[in-house]
Amino acid sequence: MSDPALPRWAALSAVRIIGSFGAVLGVILVGRADDTGSKVLGVAIVLASLWMLASVPRALAARWRSPR
Repeated sequence: MSDPALPRWAALSAVRIIGSFGAVLGVILVGRADDTGSKVLGVAIVLASLWMLASVPRALAARWRSPR
């Protein structure tokens, strides 16, 4: 039997993994940047990744919630 929750779980996991990789990429960019523009870009990537980690899984879970 096919579990209907499996694709949803995979989507939530993928969002979390991609957000984590984005945050790591931003931290590496900030650490290796020589100029201010690159550092600002790295900080922006980290903030966007953290926002994605906090909001997207919650929004997807709310969208997929069963009606009460």
